[in-house]
Order: sequence, then C-alpha cells, then structure tokens
Amino acid sequence: MTNLDGVFRREWGTAVAAIARWSGDLTVAEDAVQEACAEALRTWPREGVPDHPGGWLVTVARNRARDRLRRETVRPGKELAAVLDDIRARTDHTEPHPVRDDELRMMFTCAHPALDRPSQLALTLRLVSGLTVAEIARALLQTEVAVGQRITRAKNKVRHANIPLRVPPAELLGERTPHVLSCIYSVFTEGYWSTAGPSAIRDELCDEGIRLAGELCALMPDEREAHALAALILLHDSRRATRVDDAGMLVPLEEQDRRKWHRGRISRGLDQLRQAQGSTGPYLPQAVIAALHATAPSWEQTDWTTICTAYDRLAQLTESPVVRANRALALGLRDGPDAGLAALDMVAHDQRLARSNLVATVRADLLRRAGRPDEALTWYRMALASNGSEPGHEFLRRRIAECGG
Repeated sequence: MTNLDGVFRREWGTAVAAIARWSGDLTVAEDAVQEACAEALRTWPREGVPDHPGGWLVTVARNRARDRLRRETVRPGKELAAVLDDIRARTDHTEPHPVRDDELRMMFTCAHPALDRPSQLALTLRLVSGLTVAEIARALLQTEVAVGQRITRAKNKVRHANIPLRVPPAELLGERTPHVLSCIYSVFTEGYWSTAGPSAIRDELCDEGIRLAGELCALMPDEREAHALAALILLHDSRRATRVDDAGMLVPLEEQDRRKWHRGRISRGLDQLRQAQGSTGPYLPQAVIAALHATAPSWEQTDWTTICTAYDRLAQLTESPVVRANRALALGLRDGPDAGLAALDMVAHDQRLARSNLVATVRADLLRRAGRPDEALTWYRMALASNGSEPGHEFLRRRIAECGG
C-alpha cells in the first residue's frame, strides 16, 4: 500500500492537469483521477503495477471523465456527439506555447487574477501537488475547515466565472510567476520539513520541487527569481541525506556530517545563485542564507553576520513573522542568546504564529544555549504539544531529556 501511495503521489499532479486540460473542468478532473486511483487499488495488487502507471491513470481517468460528462449533459443526440468529439480532439492537440509541462500549465492557470492569492496557492497545492487538505492547512498555518472551504470556493469560481483552463498569453506570464514560485517552494518544503506523519522527509515531494523549479528556469531563463528559488531548493536539498540518522532521527544542522553533503547540488545551487544576482524578490536572500550554510567549513565558522543581514533584507520584503522568528535565532547565534530572546519577544505574540510551534522551539533553543535548562524545558514541552511529524516530536523529546526532563 505504501508503494502505491508513492506512485499516486508522484502521478497525481500530472494526471489531474492532463484531465483538466482535456475536459475543461477542475472538479471533473480531480474526481476522475480519484476514481482512477481507486481502480488501481483494486487491480494493481492483483495484476501488478503497469510499466507506465501515470499513463494508465490518465487513460482510466479520461474514461471516467467522459462517462461523467455523458451522464451530466442534457444535450440530445447530435449535440452531445459534437461535444464529445470536441473533447476527444483536445486529447491529441498540442498547443504552440512555451509551457511544456502540464503541471506548470495548471499552475499558471490556477494563478488567474480572479482568484485571491491564498485561494491560488491552496488550489494549486491540491490539484497539482496532490497535498491533502490537512497538509495544505499546516503549510499555510490555517485550519483544515478553512482550507477545504477555500478550495471549494475557488473551484466553483473557476467554473461559474468560466475561467479558461489554459496557459495565459505570454505577456501575462510574468505577473503570475510569483504565485508559481510560491507553489513550487511549498511543495519542496512540505517534503523537506514534513509537517506530519512518520517520516521527517518525503523524498517524492523534494524531488518534485526540484524538478518543477528546473522546468520553470528552462521555461523562463531570464526570470532571476526563478533561478533564486532553484538555488535555494538545491542548496537545502544538498543536506537532505544528513538530516536524519540511520534510525530516522532528526539531526540538527550543527551536528550534520558536512563531508556527506551533496557537492553536486551545492555546485548547481551556487551556479543558479549567480544567475539570480540582481533579483529583487524574497528568494534571493533565502538562497544567500542557504549558500552560507552550505559553504561554511564548520558550524563554528558560519558567517552569522551576513546571515543576519540577509534576514534583515528578507524581513523588509515579506514582513513575515516566520522570518522574524528565524532572524531572532540567527541574531542569538551572532550576538548571544539574550539578544536573540529580546528579538523573539518582538514577534512572539503575532497571531499568525499561533498554530505553529516555531516560537516555542526557537525560545527553547536560545534558553538552552544560554545555560537555562529549566526554562528551556518548559518551552520544549510546549513545542512538543503542538502538531508536527513524529521525528520532530522525537527530536523534541531528546532535547527535553538533555534539559533534565
């Protein structure tokens, strides 16, 4: 079952995007692919996984979608035949457009300006990346109910407003690019910092984020912020293999074996960073931070001064409480734990962090470094009480034990 879940995760976005482009209806596409996955669960364990599982799912989903359209249409005889002929014609039609990847096609479609930004992101993460509503809620720091309602409203708006499920004209690609970048990064981060479940890392989502970032750079080679995102993802991913030990336990950055970092990804990331120079978006300072970590000879030799400067720039661009909390930790590592705690106090009560354990985790870490284990223990326990992956919980339990708990 686990293997099949991995196949479904990998193929979901491509299948939904293909059926949506073919049928012109997001709900029909999602439902049809779900039915195809259910059919696969019934037949693959008995007959074996096909050589091309994605093609199998698309074929079955297309048949399911065609059946549904036949049932739901009220057009008689010849009119119905004409509609189905038109749908069939789309199957073999290749649009002369620079977007080659169906998932990127869907991303740009979901970035339609008629949808607000949170709806764009939630819809894309559901339809393209196959994240569950619960996973999207954690990624966006929202409730599952709110995210589910937002996705439903967005799909209804696409349908009722007759928003075309196609790539926008070339002149509109640029204004929708920030949304696409955000979605790609959300896919990667859900894999790299899994927010729930038994594993700290979900390799298929990391690989998907890397692939989509590369596709976007190939599509838009002059888009510097796309290169910045690719640099950020590659530099983070260079440490993927060292983020957990053989027992699946999280290993913090300062304890990782830097000799095992993936030098090829670091080199590719630095090359993407050079191509990103001059970008004015938020991914460049994040990529700079990742590069400084990736190239530091040791934890003790990390350039915290430049990292703090990059966080300052990032805070100016985003006004994000998450950025300010992470900046507080970097400041504590540069100027001492007390300085970091003072900076953390300035963001700790931001309601946008209410559903996150970030403040508790950062505060506990700074208190531990300050030699105040009793206080750190309290905050580690608060962090443990928040939602998170099982490896994340186990890491916090280890810290609690270190502090005497």
